[in-house]
Amino acid sequence: MNTIRLNTASILAIFLLFMSNTLLAQQERNPFGQNVFEESTPKEAVFGKKAMVVCAHPEAARVGAEILRRGGNAVDAAVAVQFALAVVFPVAGNIGGGGLMVARFANGKTAALDFRETAPNEASRDMYLDSTGNVIPLASTFGHKASGVPGAVDGMFQAHKKHGKLPWKILVQPAIDLARKGIVLTKREAAGLRILAEVMPKYNPGKLYFLKEKGWVEGDTLVQTDLAQTLERIRDKGRSGFYEGKTAELIIAEMRSGGGLISLTDLKQYRAKWRTAVVGNYRGYSLITMPPPSAGGVGLIQLLNILETYPLGEWGWNTEKTAHCMIEAERRVFADRVEFLGDPDFTDIPMRGLLNPKYIASRMATFNPEKATPSSELSYGKDVRSYTGSEQTTHFSIVDASGNAVAVTTTLNGAYGSKVVVGGAGFLLNNEMDDFSVKPGVPNMFGTIGSEANAIAPRKRMLSSMTPTIVERPVMGKSSKKSTKKELFMVIGTPGGTTITNSVLQGIINVIDHKMTMQQAVNARRFHHQYIPDFVRMETGAFTSEVQRALEGKGHTIKNSGSMGKLDCILVLPDKRLEGAADPRGDDAAVGF
Repeated sequence: MNTIRLNTASILAIFLLFMSNTLLAQQERNPFGQNVFEESTPKEAVFGKKAMVVCAHPEAARVGAEILRRGGNAVDAAVAVQFALAVVFPVAGNIGGGGLMVARFANGKTAALDFRETAPNEASRDMYLDSTGNVIPLASTFGHKASGVPGAVDGMFQAHKKHGKLPWKILVQPAIDLARKGIVLTKREAAGLRILAEVMPKYNPGKLYFLKEKGWVEGDTLVQTDLAQTLERIRDKGRSGFYEGKTAELIIAEMRSGGGLISLTDLKQYRAKWRTAVVGNYRGYSLITMPPPSAGGVGLIQLLNILETYPLGEWGWNTEKTAHCMIEAERRVFADRVEFLGDPDFTDIPMRGLLNPKYIASRMATFNPEKATPSSELSYGKDVRSYTGSEQTTHFSIVDASGNAVAVTTTLNGAYGSKVVVGGAGFLLNNEMDDFSVKPGVPNMFGTIGSEANAIAPRKRMLSSMTPTIVERPVMGKSSKKSTKKELFMVIGTPGGTTITNSVLQGIINVIDHKMTMQQAVNARRFHHQYIPDFVRMETGAFTSEVQRALEGKGHTIKNSGSMGKLDCILVLPDKRLEGAADPRGDDAAVGF
């Protein structure tokens, strides 16, 4: 097995990739370029009368919009965008990863599709621990053994089979064309590939994928011939073009070459799952979001239920009162996440309790408006099971001409996943195994800890922070009174590891409470707390110096974390126009008509 000796620069590159979009230490930079607020200008909204696509790359947005123009529905466009992002946005777009989809159809019906990766059959609870029981550094984040069984292709296949309109081949073909023709790299994309080049040889000996002798620069063209051939097999044979046949054989050969665990049986057995969406309310609006194995949907509903009792709009955006209240709510909700959430097919999750308004209110019983509560003094709600009642990574948002809406968050986990490219197939594999609780109490790559509920087990889905969400508003009657009917209001989501839920939360609150436009809400700078580690991550300028000093005076530790997430959202305006808001933290784009 080939090895390389890492110098200081290589170690730094590994660290930056390891942290992905969620950087922890002060003054660290986003691995895809300079600090986003130094080189990016807040974007302007795009408006459409009929349909809208907002995603991480202009080419993928164009592909989705073209599918809609050809008469495809929102699910058709989602399939086309997913495959296009696998080509044009390799840092997170994928066919070697997985994701979550929430849909709301024009008739008011909803759907939630879980195409999260699963642990291989040969996976075991302590597979990343050494003989003394300690976590082996980087074992769950780099290399072949870090990968779960990919779910993206089957997820798209199942979504299309149940809700698609246009032929499958038409939806996959644009991605094939992009891979063969090549994509022109932006400044951010070139910077990301230069960093990736530092670690690629270690995990891909003898391969030349994503490498360029003199280093990638803005304006270079990236051609991906092997990926085009892989996509052609998916186009022609559907899911069997990936989970069986030549592509499956290439995946298994790759696993054998690097000690990975995924088998042909794993690939054949994988199936995306339709689940029942989590539903909640906030100030008269209804929210449709993702159930476990997403921790995001449950957390979002809990947070909004807590914050609904406080006058955030009166207090103002990112003021001392607003920020303190939100931070304290976040640390309590994340404490519940650590203890209770995991794959519902393997774990008894107390959903009724977690979403019970009385239980949620009880979590703020120790809230002190004048002082931060140290996380060391908090834990999960030990009485959650006594409460009963009604149950309640990259992202793209789509609304079609008929009013169908789709929110999809899809990921490889870390930037460029496990850094392993399947030889002969040309696509990156995920490093989602790190999203399990590798060892209870030991932080993963995003700094969050877990419990036995999220321990590794064969065929189990790892917990996710992805929070694709659709918001409805009440229909106003002729007498200006609210009716019981609901209409589409917002489609929202973001990548960003454990920061995802709180970024979605702030996007929603910015519009509903702080009366921002969708684009203003997306441009606005964000903050995050996740219980452990016990500090507040802040984008540059999220707080004024006065607010920061006041929060620190209450006992909060605040660290500048660079950029946080990339919200790509759609808002339905009162005149029924669509406002597409792409995040300035990336090359994201909105295309509407």
